[in-house]
Amino acid sequence: MSLAELNKVAQAMVAPGRGILAADESSGTIKKRFDAIGVDSTADNRRDYRELLFRSSEAMSKYISGVILYDETIRQNAKDGTPLIKLIENSGAIPGIKVDKGTKPLPFCPGEVITEGLDGLRERLVEYRGLGAKFAKWRAVIDIGEHGMPSYTCVNANAHALARYAALCQDQGIVPIVEPEVLMDGAHDIDRCYAVTEWVLKTLYAELFEAKVQLEGTVLKPNMVIAGKKSARRASVEEVAEKTVRVLKA
Repeated sequence: MSLAELNKVAQAMVAPGRGILAADESSGTIKKRFDAIGVDSTADNRRDYRELLFRSSEAMSKYISGVILYDETIRQNAKDGTPLIKLIENSGAIPGIKVDKGTKPLPFCPGEVITEGLDGLRERLVEYRGLGAKFAKWRAVIDIGEHGMPSYTCVNANAHALARYAALCQDQGIVPIVEPEVLMDGAHDIDRCYAVTEWVLKTLYAELFEAKVQLEGTVLKPNMVIAGKKSARRASVEEVAEKTVRVLKA
């Protein structure tokens, strides 16, 4: 896929008045949700739940630009035999796929994590592209805490992994969503969140540049700039909005 084609998909994903539906819950996550309502987390029940979403024709056609799928879901067929991915395409939305393998503890960085999933990613992307995926998602997790968290090691390692993932995606004709999420946990104030978010974004875009990723063919999924949940000083809605927009322009 050329840069122009990647850009066309990326622009369609962020069309005004539309959003991306995250239907990429892992089997463990969706089991917790089903347990809460007394439903068995079987493959058929998971399929039926997602099919219900994708067949909401008015909502899908008017308000959804893309759908992030889980590995199981991208391979499933609806009850009538129609591939679930075709239901998404028929609604006018773009199918995508979550490709990271979750987080693991980052060595020598207590309390910090690194997102894994680069091993074998090229081959998985080839398969997902063949199944109809037009974009992918990878989430990095950055926590603000005491004793120097986040560390340079954590920020740099996660930014580098995001850049490698993004380059692999574009090499296979898939638009990468890059998500360097600075968590809202902790007792930090909004100014600390602003500083960390700015640092993380600048590090990420330096890594994307070094990896020769074409920015016009990417989508950024940023976090809001907001005080931590345990912060004694709560930020107003107006301050959150102003500082989130400001950090994106920094």
